[in-house]
Amino acid sequence: MDYSLAIENGPETIPGGTGLLLVHPSIGETDRIDTDFLKTDTDAFLVVSTRTTAREVEQKLEYYDVDETKATILDTLSVERGYSRRTSDDVYYVSAPDDLDGVVDRVERFLTEHEGKRRVSVDSLTEMAYYADDDAVYEAAADILDLLDQHDAVGIFHLSEEVHEVATLDRFRELFEGVIELDSEGNVTVDVN
Repeated sequence: MDYSLAIENGPETIPGGTGLLLVHPSIGETDRIDTDFLKTDTDAFLVVSTRTTAREVEQKLEYYDVDETKATILDTLSVERGYSRRTSDDVYYVSAPDDLDGVVDRVERFLTEHEGKRRVSVDSLTEMAYYADDDAVYEAAADILDLLDQHDAVGIFHLSEEVHEVATLDRFRELFEGVIELDSEGNVTVDVN
């Protein structure tokens, strides 16, 4: 199954099972790329949020006119930070951004419980590494990529280039079938194998 890819300078479509790494500067405007990815040619999508709360994700989706009825959100911050949690059918929580097993499990449950064209956004691997470590996050990303492949789904994974060593960035780049580079001027380049 092919998925439309509404990202400038990228291919028109990508095959199911594809994971894209979005490498960006810390202050980069990633929301536009992320929401274009999520709202195009999609029956259901999951946002794994390690940078913002579920409420902030909902606000972002509304601002960028993404169909929230297709959204499932995994909030990894609110429990650890002691924020109030609003339980709903489409918002889930794990204890902290370093609960990588919990994150992978929730991705698997989302992919199993939803049909059709499914997309996953992991925002961000950098935050997960801040709480856990690079090796554990690499393994979790590899596990999620395997799940995307098994379920013919696609995903986008955020990684901030300024925070990680070059060797770490290169290691993550090699893990993914495609890399989207966003520079500080907002220019986008896409390389999909």
